[in-house]
Amino acid sequence: MPQDTSHRFERAPRAAFGPDAYTRELHGKAPISKVEIGPIRDSDAGRASVWLVTGYHEVRQVLGDHVRFGNGFASGPVYGTPSRFRPPEVVGHLMDYDPPEHTRLRRMLTPAFTVRRMRQLEPRIEAVVARCLDGVAKAGQPADLVERFARPVSGEALCELLGVPRDDRTDFVRRVQWQLEQDRPRRQRADAGESYLRYLGAMVRRRRKDPDDSFIGTLVREHGDHITDEELRGVCGVMMLAGLDNVSGMISLGILVLLQHPEQLAALRAGPASADRVVEELLRYLSVAHAPQRRIALEDVTVAGQVIKKGEQVLCSLQMANRDPAFLPDPDRFDATRDPAPHVAFGHGIHHCIGAAMSRMELRIAYRALWNRFPGLRPAVPVEEIAYRTNAVADGVVELPVEW
Repeated sequence: MPQDTSHRFERAPRAAFGPDAYTRELHGKAPISKVEIGPIRDSDAGRASVWLVTGYHEVRQVLGDHVRFGNGFASGPVYGTPSRFRPPEVVGHLMDYDPPEHTRLRRMLTPAFTVRRMRQLEPRIEAVVARCLDGVAKAGQPADLVERFARPVSGEALCELLGVPRDDRTDFVRRVQWQLEQDRPRRQRADAGESYLRYLGAMVRRRRKDPDDSFIGTLVREHGDHITDEELRGVCGVMMLAGLDNVSGMISLGILVLLQHPEQLAALRAGPASADRVVEELLRYLSVAHAPQRRIALEDVTVAGQVIKKGEQVLCSLQMANRDPAFLPDPDRFDATRDPAPHVAFGHGIHHCIGAAMSRMELRIAYRALWNRFPGLRPAVPVEEIAYRTNAVADGVVELPVEW
């Protein structure tokens, strides 16, 4: 049984494709450890003592139990009175909501991400990817696939979903990206965040008056009397923050993995079903999202023999859970021929990523189109010189120079 003593936990940038060394060390001792951790978000105050859960089965236990683990906001109706129950900056942030508010909001959002809606969106994502590949070819060799491909694809795809006009997209996505970059001055990040949220607020007001077939317009048309402008803006804002970095990180890191496993490219080219299997293994193997929102024990709960007391915070490592030998054999081996396993790269339980279907579609389209256009793709620098980056949301690489 793990001892109730705190380790000072500093999450290091990844040195390869898996979890950082210290998380692995903690997991080797126990699937749950008490750690002291610094702020995850700018709004967090100082260091905090939390339970870090790294075991696959234990992560699923915590994330799948919304009765005994919650977000800690006061319960009560949110619609119409957001400031009474939660900070204004997280109104509409679905992962910060508990039932019944979470149930109400998610029920409205889910239809936008059905298989049918994704099929309608797919030709537009294919067009986005094709335009970005044209830009790669035009830039010439060597080309940085982070700047020319991964970020533009993820940003443009989200703009297609939300209905951001083409002429506004570059500046809008740039401001979202600035807020995510932790090496930027805090004031600059805050200004960027305020700017893109103002833009989203104006979009919401326009769609209130003239709803179209975009994500915002559809929500207004179908649920306008049951969702506030503040909630709509928050929903769209967190979709941009989470989706931009998660998908761009997965695209860039996934390309790097496949460049180092050329024998598995045949599965990518074999057809959509086979390519989907490659995507699933990349999602498990990379797990670019660090962790879902911290959870708070709403009562005393026992996890892996350790009592988590009411009010204590819990942080789940998705990366380590997906590399847990208790989950599947030889988890540190990338193998696109594996049978798809129920990984937790998109979380688990009621807070499972609502945009998972869209992310999978983007990744499949992006990887296949890239190798169809550039079958001789190869790194332009030694892979050991490629720098990895970690920010507030997800992992990736700083630059990915390639030739073809």
